Amino acid sequence: MSSEDQKVQAEKQVEEQLVTEAQPVIEGVTAEDVTVEEVAVEVDESVARIAALEAELAKAKASAAEFKDAALRAKADADNIRRRAAIDVDKAKKFALEKFANELLPVIDNMERGLQHADKSNEALVPLIEGIELTAKSLESALVKFGVKPVNPEGEPFNPELHQAMSMIESADVAPNTVITVMQKGYELNGRLIRPAMVMISKAAPAATPTIDTQA
Repeated sequence: MSSEDQKVQAEKQVEEQLVTEAQPVIEGVTAEDVTVEEVAVEVDESVARIAALEAELAKAKASAAEFKDAALRAKADADNIRRRAAIDVDKAKKFALEKFANELLPVIDNMERGLQHADKSNEALVPLIEGIELTAKSLESALVKFGVKPVNPEGEPFNPELHQAMSMIESADVAPNTVITVMQKGYELNGRLIRPAMVMISKAAPAATPTIDTQA
């Protein structure tokens, strides 16, 4: 065998050896190609996990919205309670003197009745009468300072919200339902009526009946 033939034979042997050594690599590649199904399964599992996470996220968002609404409602309720408490405190401040004022009103009434029936022509009683007048005025001024104001509607139209009609008298001098006499003054405390004024009001006089001359 010539050297040329030996060279060709050696090259063939090298090629066969290379093919033999490459065969496992080719088979490995084929095996990895078969695992595409496994990759597809893993992809499906990932998609399922993403879907589950999205569902949990949507649930968490819904819960957060509910908590936000509940917080807003709680805040609104707290604001309403705070406003009502402030109103109650303001009313308590304004009308805390109502009972005390009602206890003092009879004292003023008695002073005024005493002055109405006092004999002012008696010079010996003049200092006493003046003292009672000053005391009554001072007491009434002190009450006014704290929001207690008298209701003295003589000559005004009758108002059933402020006045209590005790009687009605026919009168042609004033319009019907006019207060002609205040029997007892009323009082308000910061705009709230604590005692109505007792009044006498007018009513229309009956029309005169024409007389018939029977001698005609």
